[in-house]
Amino acid sequence: MSSFVWASKKPLDEIATLYEANITLNKSATSHFENAYIVLLGLDRQNKMIAVKPVTKEEISLGYIPEEQRHNITVKSSYSRICNKLFLKEVAELVGLEYKERHQAYKFKASWNSKEEALIIDLNQKEV
Repeated sequence: MSSFVWASKKPLDEIATLYEANITLNKSATSHFENAYIVLLGLDRQNKMIAVKPVTKEEISLGYIPEEQRHNITVKSSYSRICNKLFLKEVAELVGLEYKERHQAYKFKASWNSKEEALIIDLNQKEV
């Protein structure tokens, strides 16, 4: 009897890839943003974590989220992307990421936090 473990097409781990100007979420992480109109980006400097919180069009219409805190998200079938070069410069300085090459990227583990209703990117858990 063989002991094969059959591979799944669906990536099980939620991964965030940080580039110099954007954050790209893999398909698994993107599943939390299918109804997002925009996102909020938060940075926990002490614990070195990023929070990406989806916001629906209905929530925007309530008017309590300031314009300067709204970040666009592009959601595709296999990934999503949030662009904010200034925010990522802050992150790079915080955790010592260097972007020497044009398409250089760093991958980090991410997980959905139900209490915060946000995807938490753990900058302490770099993927190799």
